[in-house]
Amino acid sequence: MGLPLVLLLLLPALLPARCCEPPAGSAGAVRALSARLLGLAGDPARDPDPAVYLALRLAREHHPRLERRYLERLQDAFQHPYGRSLQGYGRSRWDAERSVSVEEPPHTGRLALYLLGLQATCPPLSPHRSLVTWLKYYLEEEWTGSQQRGHPITSYYQYGLGVLALCVHRKRVRDQVVQRLLTAQQHGRLGHGGNTVDTEAVVALAFTCLERRRLVGTELAAKLRLAAHEASRNMAKAQGPDGVIGNIYSTPWALQVFLATGECQTEPAFGQAMAALLENLGAFGTAATMAQVLPVLHGHSYLDIASRHCGEEPDTLTPLDMEPLPEVPGNKTVQLVVECPLPWCYDLQLYDRLVPVPASASLLDVLQAAAALDPREFRFHTQDPQGPFLTQVLGLEARQEKRNYWQILSAPSTPLQMGIADYRPPDGATVILRLSEW
Repeated sequence: MGLPLVLLLLLPALLPARCCEPPAGSAGAVRALSARLLGLAGDPARDPDPAVYLALRLAREHHPRLERRYLERLQDAFQHPYGRSLQGYGRSRWDAERSVSVEEPPHTGRLALYLLGLQATCPPLSPHRSLVTWLKYYLEEEWTGSQQRGHPITSYYQYGLGVLALCVHRKRVRDQVVQRLLTAQQHGRLGHGGNTVDTEAVVALAFTCLERRRLVGTELAAKLRLAAHEASRNMAKAQGPDGVIGNIYSTPWALQVFLATGECQTEPAFGQAMAALLENLGAFGTAATMAQVLPVLHGHSYLDIASRHCGEEPDTLTPLDMEPLPEVPGNKTVQLVVECPLPWCYDLQLYDRLVPVPASASLLDVLQAAAALDPREFRFHTQDPQGPFLTQVLGLEARQEKRNYWQILSAPSTPLQMGIADYRPPDGATVILRLSEW
């Protein structure tokens, strides 16, 4: 007979504790990754990213001067779009019923990360009232979209980040906004691209924060606590034999949940997933992916931002310039295929061509080369919130509200575990871009 649920929730406090940090022998590799991220952050040619700043602030060692300079760049970037009030926006900026943007869709996730970054500063910076107002407005827009269409305007991932950021700043949101997230989790509607780990993790972090900070009523808090526990169990079940949870890039999010809930002390999946990350540090080669993995490698989740105690920070981290990827001499040829198996597509195979590229080319380079061969035959668009990902190919757009996405496969059917800027197809490989539903 299984243990009562109340005992399962208390297990982290009853069982012997395990270490919630990486093995001591990994400290050098983790420090080097932090130094590389610091080097990338110091490059003025790169747009500032609040997730990068968060990763620098959650590290054990710091470079205060460079971190202050990076924060100033972030403040400059966010001052213009969010320094104005919402007065004058009498109507919704997004027509969720027709899925047509009056101006542009909400930047819920990016603004949320910026607010988290302000709280991670020592001493924490109180956000300007307009920033909080804008984020609350975005969440109301997301909620309206989910009411009318069954899903937010952007995604439940961004929706969850917005709730988490406001919670960390002790700002309340309407219970209905939280309840919408809870209902989506309970009915399995969080998914995108066949991998729900990252979204479910963000939502679980938001639920844990709301419950701990007592920003919701007792009844809803109990439901959120159970939902966060359920999310943690789902992540443990999703772990593969290699220790990866979902894919290598969603694994850090799963570890954040184990850390935030304290289940890192008792859940065997935590140690196995941490070992998988340490074995695959080479997969985290961009600023966005480094920022994704470094907090957990330092033993932190985003929830720790809410309870940080500012003290003297060790000014011991020095930037490490990224060595360029080695140039492989010669050329290679990649077979690029575009498929649309959905019933409304006029044909299954929309594009099939050999694309010659330099031997060291990434998949992104292959796509750019294909577009250069004949822009009328092949064209694509990407977005870059956490590393470039495909949003449109041959005029076909992947849209959250249509529940479809561009799946990238190594023929015949192996999903890619790396971003398009990181993956280097070998000579003779066939890469399939497939518009799929979730």
